[in-house]
Amino acid sequence: MPTSKRLLTSVQVARFVAQGFLRLDGVVPREINELAIATLTEGIPEVPYGTPLGKAFAQNTFVHELLALPIVAGAVESLVGPEPTVDHHAVHVREPHEGQAQPLHGDAIIDVRPDAFDIQLMYYPHEVTTEMGGTLSVPGSHLRRINETDVGRVQNLRGQTRLTCPAGTVVLVHHGIWHGGRRNDTARRRHMYKLRLNPTVPQVRLWDTSDLHDPAVTAELNTYFPWYEQATARLEIYNRVLLWRALTGDHSFDIDYWVTRVSNRPTLGSHS
Repeated sequence: MPTSKRLLTSVQVARFVAQGFLRLDGVVPREINELAIATLTEGIPEVPYGTPLGKAFAQNTFVHELLALPIVAGAVESLVGPEPTVDHHAVHVREPHEGQAQPLHGDAIIDVRPDAFDIQLMYYPHEVTTEMGGTLSVPGSHLRRINETDVGRVQNLRGQTRLTCPAGTVVLVHHGIWHGGRRNDTARRRHMYKLRLNPTVPQVRLWDTSDLHDPAVTAELNTYFPWYEQATARLEIYNRVLLWRALTGDHSFDIDYWVTRVSNRPTLGSHS
């Protein structure tokens, strides 16, 4: 399909399904970053819920320029399709020497969809160092459902990541990932722009599927993370298989028969 967008590969989408996020480090040019910092400092107007993405932002805005970048446009389309709508967008600022961090949380998890997801685009227009309190997230947490701050009492989990990145980094996250802004211990404000997008088409094979049967796809989906409990970790693999089946339309896909072994439902009288 001819396109200027750089669609994700199957391996990248499988990594997103397993980890709950995908990083695009330093992909935004300096001129867009500079425009973004100036805009975010002044504040941004609201966009009504449900606005088609193509109509949400004027051409002279940093958001329009950001979303027009082939690598960003391709990643968004690969995950939520060509015509998503805006759920909301917001500026997140961590003030200098702020003295506190956000509790670990998920964003508005009033959501029981097993076969679809929203994405949240998190854009960092300037470098984020360890001291600036980059966004903390817990890889592989997105399919373990919580309601907002249910895990807020948890301080640290093995394998959590605290974002450090170069200017112009974009992180695309599954809406269910556990995360929180860390404390900023520097004398400089830290900005992050967040845009949540809702799909309007079935999220089935939206990416470049030429590597769909690459063994690396299964390897990504079979990734374990250090915070997983020995037994409950199996449920994470199970839920990934279900999501991968939905995304590919392949209801025979499995990893070590995790789903197959519990999907047989003989009907009454089937052995008569």
